[in-house]
Amino acid sequence: MESMVIPGSTAADLRPLIGNPDAPRVDWRQALPVLTGQIVTLREPRLSDAAALWSMVSNEEVSRFMSAPPSSSAAFERFIAWTHRERAAGNFICFAVVPHGTEQPVGIFQIRRLDTDFQTAEWGFAIGSGFWHKGVYGDAASLVLEFAFNVIGARRLEARAAVANTRGNGALRKVGATREGVLHGSLEKDGQYFDQGLWTILDRDWRRTRVVHSTRIH
Repeated sequence: MESMVIPGSTAADLRPLIGNPDAPRVDWRQALPVLTGQIVTLREPRLSDAAALWSMVSNEEVSRFMSAPPSSSAAFERFIAWTHRERAAGNFICFAVVPHGTEQPVGIFQIRRLDTDFQTAEWGFAIGSGFWHKGVYGDAASLVLEFAFNVIGARRLEARAAVANTRGNGALRKVGATREGVLHGSLEKDGQYFDQGLWTILDRDWRRTRVVHSTRIH
């Protein structure tokens, strides 16, 4: 599968949409745009990404506090196909994280609607351990937050992270999320139940505190 773009649009048409809350909405249900940051590119995952993404989530360091990921490369192909269908239905968005100068993704970001008009949504992420502490997460998260608030029109983003997952909680705090409470025993993993923190970002707070991040869509 080729990288997807918005049908009938050019780079010049799309570039002003990210970072402009008054711009017309991109019809992401047709296809996800490609988001370009300083370190990474975000694009819709392709079936050919399945092996690399499955290898990433199969790493124990990455998956320790995740609900069960796809169990094989073939299962990840089915998951990718499902994300495309759910995106077309307006329910779910999945971006593959591709560092500049490479072709294979090293992580994913997901956004799932929690209400009928996507004003409240849940987001989550996984980044390969070989790319921790290299700026990949921060660059990708900035792009995803801009997309969620300025293109989708989300008002509230929620995330859940196991209380014991100090790295995940620190990553959410780093992008300005606030922990609203603890969901006791809400994550089941290999027969164990973990407490999760509920983290939120509101669009008004994000707009007030964010540092302008230069991005473009092509």
